[in-house]
This record gives sequence, structure tokens and C-alpha cells, in this order.
Amino acid sequence: MTVLRLGLLAWPVEPTPGLDAYAAKLDRWLAEAAPHADLLVMPEYACVELGTALSGATSADAAAELRAMVEAAPAVLAVMRAAARRHGRWLLPGSLPMLADGQVVNRAPLIAPDGRLAFQDKRAMTRFESEHWGIAGGDSPAVFDTPWGRLGVSICYDAEFPKHVRAQVEAGAWLVLVPACTDTMRGFNRVRFAAQARALENQCFVAVAPTVGEAPWSAALDENRGFAAVFGPVDRGFPEDGVLARGALDVPGWVYASLDPARIEAVRRDGAVLNHRDWPRAPVNPPQPAAFT
Repeated sequence: MTVLRLGLLAWPVEPTPGLDAYAAKLDRWLAEAAPHADLLVMPEYACVELGTALSGATSADAAAELRAMVEAAPAVLAVMRAAARRHGRWLLPGSLPMLADGQVVNRAPLIAPDGRLAFQDKRAMTRFESEHWGIAGGDSPAVFDTPWGRLGVSICYDAEFPKHVRAQVEAGAWLVLVPACTDTMRGFNRVRFAAQARALENQCFVAVAPTVGEAPWSAALDENRGFAAVFGPVDRGFPEDGVLARGALDVPGWVYASLDPARIEAVRRDGAVLNHRDWPRAPVNPPQPAAFT
């Protein structure tokens, strides 16, 4: 496997008057990063900035935005595929609400440079998604075969659940991508600290790409906090805090990192600790209260 040049975008949420404007914005950001990275990652729900304009609503309306985005999903996905082909790069363009088997799911496409794509659905819904949007949990964790080996995608809240990422790691993922959309620093820090924990306990790379900026005109994307970052094992051969790269808080732009899967193989084989190997196995019997004597 070869070294992966990864690009992570802190996507600035902005008023976007229509699909053509979104396509132009996407193209500008990809053109900036394409010379520097082979795989480009954008945040969860980045394209949902389109929702207000597509719905025709004059003020923030969560239900109207969702209906408009679901209806436009095939056209939005076509724009994403065309952009990946045009720039000749692997692209995770964030996620979008899509209709699947009669229900709306939050779905992230991973698109190859020739336009082929595969999906990872979000499994665990936030309260906004379940209580306001009525979005359903999607398919189980998947992995993606790429020129750099097997990767996983855990969308935002999913990264906060160890078993979701662990299933991808046990299926061969050495890198897990986390497209995120959070509206408070508490929300972003939950994702951030979870990503760091997943990198530590699985001895893998975990990369986060967030939405940033304020959007009072959008019910779904009203406030957006965070920074793009890449985390790795907290072990020898890696930074002492496990942070390989990070951007500035709430500042739009790309963060780049060159990731070598051989470093993951090496630390799993001969780290100071062997978290990946020593992952706890389920006990045969449920835990019982210990007896004091």
C-alpha cells in the first residue's frame, strides 16, 4: 500500500442560491486541493446549505429544508460525482439526506475518480435528526477498498460509539473518516475526543472534517463549530498527543496530511502498548457485584 495524501475541508456554510451555485463552490474548493491530495473529505450535511433556497422558504424551516434536500438528492449526488471525475480525485463530499427503502437516511458517498461510488449510512441519530427531521438509522458499518487499502467512514455521532469504528477496524480499516456537523463546542468536542479515543484504542488514523460558520437562515445548519484534524495512536513513532494535523478553530480551509498505512502496521505489531490486539472481548457471563470481605 502506498502513502495517502489526505485533504480535510472545514467547509464554510454560506447562503447558496441554487444547485449551480453549489456546484461552482464545490468546484472551487476541489480545484484548490486537487494538486495536494489524493482523497478529499468534506463534512456531514455540507450540501444542506442548499435547503433553504431549494425549499423557497423565506425563513428557517427544518421540515421544508429536509423535503427540498431529499427531492434534490439525486441531482446533488450527480454534481458530486461530476466533480470527482473532473478533478480526478477520490471524494467524500460529506453526507446528504436521501430516501432509501421508504425512509430518509443520512448517507455519505465515497466517490472514485471515475465516478463509481459506494455509501456509508449514519447509524445513530442525534436528537435533532430523530426528533425534528425524523431521519432513520441506516445500514451497518461498511468498509471501502481503495488504492491505499481499506477505509471506514463513521458519520459524526457514529464516531462516538466504539463498536461502530471497531467493526470497521476489524474488517481491515486502517483509517476512519469522520465527516461532522456540530453546532456547539460541546458537540464538536464530543466528536473530537471520540475520534482521538477511537485512534488510540484501535491504533489507527481517524480524520475529522467539520462544517464552520453561522447560518441563521438555515434551521439545520444554524451554527457550526470545529476544526479539521487527523489523529493517530498515542504511541512511539507518533506525536505525544496523537495529533498529526489540525486546522484553526472555526476557520474555513483545507488541512493536509500524508498517511502511511505501514506506520499503523508497525505500531500494532510493536507499540509500547498493543491496544488493537488487546481490545476487550465480551465476558462469558454478565458482570456480577464483587464480594467485599
